[in-house]
Amino acid sequence: MIRVPYEEMKFQFERVLRSRGMGEAETLLCARLLADTSLEGVYTHGAHRFPALISFIDRGIVDVHKKATLSASFGVLERWDGNSGVGNLNAHAAMSRAIELAKAHAVGIVALKNTNHWMRPGAYGIMAAEAGCIGILWTNTMPLMPAWGGLDATIGNNPLVIAIPSPEGILLVDMAMSLFSYGKMEGYVREGKPLPVPGGWDRDGTLTDDPQSILESKRPLPVGFWKGTSLALALDLVAAALSGGNTTADIRGMEEERDVSQVFIAVNLASFPDRTEIEARIASSLAAVNASQPIEAGSEVRWPGQNRLKVREENLREGIPTDEGVWKTILSL
Repeated sequence: MIRVPYEEMKFQFERVLRSRGMGEAETLLCARLLADTSLEGVYTHGAHRFPALISFIDRGIVDVHKKATLSASFGVLERWDGNSGVGNLNAHAAMSRAIELAKAHAVGIVALKNTNHWMRPGAYGIMAAEAGCIGILWTNTMPLMPAWGGLDATIGNNPLVIAIPSPEGILLVDMAMSLFSYGKMEGYVREGKPLPVPGGWDRDGTLTDDPQSILESKRPLPVGFWKGTSLALALDLVAAALSGGNTTADIRGMEEERDVSQVFIAVNLASFPDRTEIEARIASSLAAVNASQPIEAGSEVRWPGQNRLKVREENLREGIPTDEGVWKTILSL
């Protein structure tokens, strides 16, 4: 791994995106979202995923000239069409609109169809929390794991995000329905390391910590075993129903993952008269987590997202850890 300065990373993203004909405002936002993702330590969905985005653009799967558009309105819920545009730009627009609706009506929901990989989903939860809203969002994906008891991949790993603002910071849950996301497993493969715990089955049906074997079998271990695949299926069907878009079963017939369905929910805490009491209970709960007795002496128990700003500051100061081979690929684009 090498360390790349944040501004240099963002500059290289901008350079490559401009060369693909992306508009200036869209280039700056897309590049910032990607660079911020790596800056905050989610390397698998920032710089390490950038070459795949460019490949999708070059092959016409992602259209840099298309933007998400409103297709139907049902009060606090709106349907938007991503028009096969850039996934992180579509997601940013959808969450921005959900926040606008929440500011007007306490709750805002945008269901988005025909969009593409949104890169780091937690980024849009952070958007909601920074606007004083609880953010809840998820996407469906191409089939990436079997239904419980099955052998062939029919279920998406359908990442789910919940972000909660608090005076102590943003609580951020950002999780795939598989124990390790495909991006995380690809990262372990690049580093030549095993997973810290068994993360799926190989082609012979043996539980393994070898990420390459799991990627080849498409049999990752779902979170909560059968509960994970059940939740993944439910998220898939709700996203498709609300957006009027594709289910994972629809995406299964495509050569590449594209035209997925997503949901963005914002709940404005300022709309509630007991906001102060809500924030106090959140703070008390987070403090209780931090006060937990750690398993290992000298360690600490943290709530989800507590370390985010610390990682961000370190990477701003020292540079962003990046796979050297991936960085050379980006420079060559």
